[in-house]
Amino acid sequence: MVREGQPDIRLVPSVVSGDPSDRRSIITAASMPAKKLGIKTAQPVSMALRTCPSLVIVRGDWEWYKRCSEGFISICRSYSPVLQQFSIDECFIDMSLRCGGRDPVAVATQLKDEIKARLGFTVNVGIGSNKLLAKMASDFEKPDKVHTLWENEVQEKMWQLGVRDLLWVGKKTEERLTAYGIHTIGDLAKLGMGSLTRLVGQKFALQLHENANGRDDSPVETEMAEAKSYSAERTFPHDYTDPKDIDRALFNVACIVAHRIRRDDFRASTVSMFIKHKDFTVQQKQTSLSQPTDITAVILNEARRMLTEVWDGVTPIRQVGLGVSKLTHESCEQMSLFEDPKLEYYREWDRQYDEQRAQAEDARMLAYERKVTPVETPPPPAEAPPVRTSRQYSGAYSVRKSMPKDDALVFLYYSGEKALAAAKKAIKGHPAYRFHSATLPDGTDCFEVVEDQIVLERHCVKHSV
Repeated sequence: MVREGQPDIRLVPSVVSGDPSDRRSIITAASMPAKKLGIKTAQPVSMALRTCPSLVIVRGDWEWYKRCSEGFISICRSYSPVLQQFSIDECFIDMSLRCGGRDPVAVATQLKDEIKARLGFTVNVGIGSNKLLAKMASDFEKPDKVHTLWENEVQEKMWQLGVRDLLWVGKKTEERLTAYGIHTIGDLAKLGMGSLTRLVGQKFALQLHENANGRDDSPVETEMAEAKSYSAERTFPHDYTDPKDIDRALFNVACIVAHRIRRDDFRASTVSMFIKHKDFTVQQKQTSLSQPTDITAVILNEARRMLTEVWDGVTPIRQVGLGVSKLTHESCEQMSLFEDPKLEYYREWDRQYDEQRAQAEDARMLAYERKVTPVETPPPPAEAPPVRTSRQYSGAYSVRKSMPKDDALVFLYYSGEKALAAAKKAIKGHPAYRFHSATLPDGTDCFEVVEDQIVLERHCVKHSV
């Protein structure tokens, strides 16, 4: 953008978001000048614009972020295989066996500089004797810095920070603590366990007390942990008051959640739901089931019952969400004399729904029948349909398992707008598909339809590939 004569968005109030005209868009990143104005990530764009009407809004490029993330993790993993990815741009690295007597700050500086040289962006590196201290150190002064936070530095470097800066302390917990006079992490560390337990409960009190004193015994987990809960929510284009609209949205999220737990071979014992109003106040409810289930109708009916308890049927609703927890892989069921006679119908409905979702999600359903003969592409009229110039195959062809990364179906178009429209149409209805702009070795501009880094289709602008 700077090369094109536009302002450097790092130096002005700016955010990365989706469509600013859509009130459901939220901020995914904010520049330092924007943060100084009080604009935060996860905040609705509409609210940020009220804070700063001149705010610069740019759209995110998720394919690019994904490639950057993969490159970042790859470089980090070359320093130690004991690595736990924490988010798209954060990870924990256990260097206890890899420093080889070298100064940890020197090793971290080398890692930071290598990422900048090879990938073009800066990172902060935090060094500590456990995951908590390393994470806290990485959030110190930015950008492009290396910070340490050893146990003997906790009082000097960490206790002076606001209590909200402590990992896992959210807005509600901060409000509860500050109302009691706890403003800094040092205040929290010195608070007696009895008082802290009365404020936040016994289990969370123990965690907060340990963390405020710099103690954390959680390991760097190299394997992905099993999910502990599943959830989905739906934000409406405008506030809903019609019960039919609310129920339809609740039905949709219930279908999504139930499908996910069936896909991962789970059953859930707890169902929770929430509604969010125009002023962002939230009402929520949770219930336990008599036995674990993965049936959509059972989960949905519990959510419907709870909705009647938290909603007055009049107040406009902005968002609705549903979640399940207390998961198990056990499939046995306790027989009941009063079992719903429609359960078999519900299970059959779920089976058909899962099949339909699988067809939309699985690239193996993209099977083509072709003859092994090349297709000539003479210059057709401007409005002629696109020319398919891919290699030709006979029989069903499994894209995911068999297609090389550089061998995709290729379609030729005579304008960038038509190629882009075709690529968007190709991914419509397929949640796992993405597209991004690409340039082939011969200079051909195209839009690629991609799943799991496998190029499925190329929609090209030029006549040659």
